[in-house]
Amino acid sequence: MSRKPRLRSGSGVTMHDVGQAAGVSAITVSRALHSPERVTPALREKILQLVEQLGYVPNRSARQLASARSHTVLVLIPSLSNTVFIDALAGIESVLQPAGYQMLIGNTHYSDSEELALLRAYLQHSPDGLLVTGLQQAEAFSRILAERQLPAVYMMDLSDDGRPCVGLSQEAAGAAMTRHLLQRGRRRIAYLAAQLDERVLKRLQGYRQELTAAGCHDPALEWLNPAPSSMQLGADMLDALLAAHPDCDAVFCCNDDLAIGAIARCQQRGIAVPAQLAIGGFNDLQAAAWTTPPLSTIATPRFAIGAAAARLLLQQLHGQQDSGGSRCLDLGFQLQQRGST
Repeated sequence: MSRKPRLRSGSGVTMHDVGQAAGVSAITVSRALHSPERVTPALREKILQLVEQLGYVPNRSARQLASARSHTVLVLIPSLSNTVFIDALAGIESVLQPAGYQMLIGNTHYSDSEELALLRAYLQHSPDGLLVTGLQQAEAFSRILAERQLPAVYMMDLSDDGRPCVGLSQEAAGAAMTRHLLQRGRRRIAYLAAQLDERVLKRLQGYRQELTAAGCHDPALEWLNPAPSSMQLGADMLDALLAAHPDCDAVFCCNDDLAIGAIARCQQRGIAVPAQLAIGGFNDLQAAAWTTPPLSTIATPRFAIGAAAARLLLQQLHGQQDSGGSRCLDLGFQLQQRGST
């Protein structure tokens, strides 16, 4: 008479216990949890149900020792309050989590020194790879990556030096909004910018190129504030701009927060948008379509950038990067023309 295996529950449950309950080996359980494509969907579902029923918790330390991998990815972003980067994180998670990887998230606060400190701190956890925002890092940051041979993918921008990256041309996007305002008949076009990170300054380059080509670039209409971006700052900057340049007929804001604040201030002051002043933004946040009038802006594919960057990193980790394939993915942008221009 055969005896059924005695099932334990809680922290003492092992992979062997799950395998006994499922009638398979511990190796098959491991495959179901970490390489689901190697087992049938029905078997994986059975094993997952038993994992839940028994309360089995995988031992990450043991797995790391066995595979020489931590199955973690370090993700460095400049803000945890900015929707742009929250969307990117969601895209990253949508790819890493099903592949059995967890994110280690670091908030750099737009600081090279904090970014470097976070890298040094998180390296103690032996991440398998890195996803980092932007292309400009401290020299020591790049040196550590090279010394550790840590696979990395750069997000939100496009590199011309061979580094793996996923993003869009910030310069081209800035030029596209400026060109749109010119096509709408505007000539006194201001640029309002805050935070002044590398992407904001590349949009400024696109703005300058278009206005210079049109013969109406005026450096006095470039208002650059290093303070953190906010709707309040957008309203305040608009007041200062119009006090100094009442003939301004359009404003290109480096992001939607500034633009939404500027539109609100126009409403308060009785300035007709776009009849008296056209306003354009950048990123196409959810609120952009709900201002009065709705905000014209540049839509950026944040979720798609995060997901594609995660896939590109996994390809590196699994040795699947095709030598002839692209290591720099341009996911583009889209001009969303609405009522504010």
